[in-house]
Amino acid sequence: MFFDSFSELFAMGGHAPYVWAAWGVTAVLLLGAVIHARAERRQLLNQLQRRVRRESRLAGRSAEAQPIQTSRGGGTNEA
Repeated sequence: MFFDSFSELFAMGGHAPYVWAAWGVTAVLLLGAVIHARAERRQLLNQLQRRVRRESRLAGRSAEAQPIQTSRGGGTNEA
């Protein structure tokens, strides 16, 4: 073991403030990256759901506006 006791481990040979601050900043940044990625994923899924709903509504409207093809005579009837 590199240190004889836990107090020496936490003291880090006099460099504890710098070492533990670096560990803390790293942990905060990693946690922030995870939270940010989850928020972006949730936002993207919501946008895709809205887009699918909007496109399905638009497809329904355009299908209503399309003329109906009949099997006899090849003519069209307006809906």
